[in-house]
Amino acid sequence: MTKYREILRLYSLGISQRSIALSCECSRNTVAKVIARAKELSITWPLSPEQTDAELEKLFFPKEPVQSERRYPDVEYIHKELMRSGVTLKLLWYEYCEECRQNNHIPLMYSQFCYYYQKYSAKKRASMHIPRKPGEQIEVDWAGQTASLVDRFTGEMIPAYIFVGVLSYSQYAYVEAFLSMKLESWITAHVNMYRYFGGSTRILVPDNLKTGVQKPDWYDPVINKTYHEMAEYYQTAIIPARVRKPKDKPNAEGTVNIVSTWILAALRNQKFFTLAELNQEIREKLDEFNRRPFQKKDGSRLSIFLEEEKPLLISLPAAPFELAEWRQYTVQFNYHIVVDKMHYSVPYEYIKQKVDVRLTSNMVEVFYHNNRICSHKRLYGRAGQYSTIEAHMPEEHQNIFSGTISVS
Repeated sequence: MTKYREILRLYSLGISQRSIALSCECSRNTVAKVIARAKELSITWPLSPEQTDAELEKLFFPKEPVQSERRYPDVEYIHKELMRSGVTLKLLWYEYCEECRQNNHIPLMYSQFCYYYQKYSAKKRASMHIPRKPGEQIEVDWAGQTASLVDRFTGEMIPAYIFVGVLSYSQYAYVEAFLSMKLESWITAHVNMYRYFGGSTRILVPDNLKTGVQKPDWYDPVINKTYHEMAEYYQTAIIPARVRKPKDKPNAEGTVNIVSTWILAALRNQKFFTLAELNQEIREKLDEFNRRPFQKKDGSRLSIFLEEEKPLLISLPAAPFELAEWRQYTVQFNYHIVVDKMHYSVPYEYIKQKVDVRLTSNMVEVFYHNNRICSHKRLYGRAGQYSTIEAHMPEEHQNIFSGTISVS
C-alpha cells in the first residue's frame, strides 16, 4: 500500500518529490498524484493519528470503472529490471502486454516499446555533478577499520567499531567508537551526532546495512522501524544508498578513508582500557581534523560549517530521541500477545492479525496498520504475568470476568 501519511509528512518538510519517492519506495508519479490530490482536498500535515493509509486511499482515489486506453511503458522500471540477470526487453514486453490486458489497456507494439525505452536510456547515460545545499544532507556509515581496547585483566584486544557521519555540503564530520554495530549503538550514534552538529538535516543517507535498512534491496530497501521513528522525530527523510553504489554517499566514503588515516592510524601506538578513554582521544583528533585547512579551496570543514551550514540546520527537539524497539507479533485466540514471556491483551477483533509492537523500558504499545490500538505498562519479574484490559474481551468474556455469570 502507498505510504500516504509518510508522503505528506516528507512533503511538509520540503523534501523533493524524487527523494520522497526513494524514501517511500514508490514512483515519482505516485508522489506527484498524492500531493496534487491532497491540495485539491485541502489536506495538510499533520494528520489525525486515527487517519490510516487505507482511509486516505479511499479519500484520495475512490475506485472508478476501468476504461480502455493505451498505456505507455514505465521506462524507469524497465531500466532497473534489465540490470537483473537473464531479463530481456522481449520478456518485459510480454509482461507489459499481460498487465495491459488485465487492466483493459491497449499495449504498444514491440518496436514502439523498444523505441521509448531506447530514448530514455540515451538520456540515462549522461552524468553530472550534483551540488549539495547547506543543511540538506548527512551521510553515515560504519568504518571498515576498527580500533581496539585492552582488557585490564586478560590483556585481550577488544574491537571497537567506528561510526562516521558527515555533512555533505561542508564535509564537517562526526566520529565515535562503539563496542557493537547493533541497533542500539546505531541509534545512539545518530543522537550523539545530531547533538554534536547542533541540528539535523532534511535528508539522511545510510549505507544498506542491517541496523538501518531491515531489507537491503537494489530497488526497494525496507527501513528499520526504529530507525524510521528516529528520523521522524528529527524531521528528516531516510534515503538509503543503493547497493554497491558508493557514489550515492561519496563524502562518507571519502571521510571513512581519511578517518582511518588521520584518526585511527594516529592512535595505533596508544593503549585504551575503556571506551570513554578511546572516544575522548578520538574527539581531540576529530576536532583537529575538522579544523585542518582544505588543500584545494579556502577555509576548513569547521569554518564552512559555522559560517554557511549550521544556521540552516533543523533545530533539535527539546529532549533527545528515546530508543524504542519494534517487533511484530500475531494476536492469539485468547486475544493476547506474548512479549518476553509476558501476556498483554489486544482488542479481540484483531485475533490472528499481525500487529506491530513498540517497546520501551516502561511501555508496550500495539499498532495495526500504523494505528495505535492499545497500550500497557510493561511487566517485569515472574514470567507468565498477564496485563488484561476488560474492554478488549468479547462481551460474554466480560460477563465472566466481571463475575456476573457464575462458572461451574
